[in-house]
Amino acid sequence: MADSFGPVRGDDGAGCRAAAVTADPAEAGELAGEPIRVLVVDDHALFRRGLEIVLAQEEDIQVVGEAGDGAEAVDKAADLLPDIVLMDVRMPRRGGIEACTSIKEVAPSAKIIMLTISDEEADLYDAIKAGATGYLLKEISTDEVATAIRAVADGQSQISPSMASKLLTEFKSMIQRTDERRLVPAPRLTDRELEVLKLVATGMNNRDIAKQLFISENTVKNHVRNILEKLQLHSRMEAVVYAMREKILEIR
Repeated sequence: MADSFGPVRGDDGAGCRAAAVTADPAEAGELAGEPIRVLVVDDHALFRRGLEIVLAQEEDIQVVGEAGDGAEAVDKAADLLPDIVLMDVRMPRRGGIEACTSIKEVAPSAKIIMLTISDEEADLYDAIKAGATGYLLKEISTDEVATAIRAVADGQSQISPSMASKLLTEFKSMIQRTDERRLVPAPRLTDRELEVLKLVATGMNNRDIAKQLFISENTVKNHVRNILEKLQLHSRMEAVVYAMREKILEIR
């Protein structure tokens, strides 16, 4: 196993640390003097083993279990009640983002860090909406894995700089497009479209929305497409911002 996953790189290509946003330190999950208990979730056994070897060198971090997919991760989280879940996004059976919500239900105190190769803004946003506290790319160096775990356990959020930059760029673009539309009256959505929009804004995917409303997944896709067209939006992320701004849904 290599000694590192590679350096975290921003848009300028220079190695840099993951961006940290300080949160309430009172939410730190570990007790003083006790190791941070970590559950490693990835569908590649060699990668899991590599992480275990790296983290075993840290006296204040203990790998308490591992899982190969999101479904197994939920079961292991319920049994082990880890402080940190280090989890991939794309996995068979059940992906990491889908597993986030269930893990937060069975282990509310667990903090989830997505460690992935996916640099898609949609994955970042969906992960945060689903309850993830960190989002790091697998190009991160090994020593930064431990640093990120400690930071998140201490109440911080961790996002790879390149992903944070993309997120800020997207929000700036959204704000600009919103300002351009303010002079135009908002189109009226149907009651069903409002229902779908509320569920989209809570982070639910099309399949879960279909189950919630007892309609087909294709029908949900059609509603989402109609909502975006009516509101002249380009993504589900923009739909959430719209819902919040228009007080259709208040996210606490």
